[in-house]
Amino acid sequence: MLKILIVVLMLAVLVSLFSGLFFLIRDGGKTNRALNSLALRVALSVLLLAVILISLWQGGLTLNPTP
Repeated sequence: MLKILIVVLMLAVLVSLFSGLFFLIRDGGKTNRALNSLALRVALSVLLLAVILISLWQGGLTLNPTP
């Protein structure tokens, strides 16, 4: 369940990235849609980092020390 949440958040960050690019190209920077997309992408990235760190701290995810 936790890994699915992480993948969904990563996909949401990618969608926000490409929507920001689309808005920048289409609007030419005249509207705030690209800026809103950037703000959403930053918020999603912070949320993703927080989920990963909390799950590592609680033991839901483990690091692989051996390659």
